[in-house]
Amino acid sequence: MKNGILAGVIAMAAVVVASNILVQFLLGDWLTWGAFTYPIAFLVTDLMNRAYGANAARRVIFAGFVVGVICSLIGTQIMLEFGPAVTLRIAIGSGTAFLVAQLVDVLVFDRLRQGHWWRAPLVSSLIGSSLDTALFFTIAFSTWLAFIDPATDVSWANEALPLLGLGPVVPLWASLAVADFGVKLALALVALVPFRLIAGRMRAPN
Repeated sequence: MKNGILAGVIAMAAVVVASNILVQFLLGDWLTWGAFTYPIAFLVTDLMNRAYGANAARRVIFAGFVVGVICSLIGTQIMLEFGPAVTLRIAIGSGTAFLVAQLVDVLVFDRLRQGHWWRAPLVSSLIGSSLDTALFFTIAFSTWLAFIDPATDVSWANEALPLLGLGPVVPLWASLAVADFGVKLALALVALVPFRLIAGRMRAPN
């Protein structure tokens, strides 16, 4: 394995582990600290794609997925006051969202590779982030999918509250999803700076 790809695998694993830990710590009413680390996964994927191509980026993604599964399995064995640190629905939602969003990111980036330098990472990250947020919060908390894990109580996430405390009344998880996507949107823009700086030092594929 090339040193650059190995570095990508290590970086992706670090992001996944950090996000799994930090998602347990709240920041205000609508966010967790994990919302600020997880979007870095898209930066890692896009850098690998730019430098080594789509296949290498997918290898990094699958490595991150394996690390995420391991973290989830460990989390299911850690019992807190109200149940396991990671429920089955959280694990399925997290894994599904990560895998689908990252693979779509690779596909979109590859299609836009020949355009302006900023277009591929920005568009692919925004599309990937949208999928990630929609899939995770719907699978993890929506009452429509309660059959996935009937034993897990997600009533707290379905409490009817104004959207972000100001808008129309929606389930709490919808506010969490909107806030999460807002952070991902902002970080997708911010990440263009390190992408430009780092990509310029990496060799693009032939």
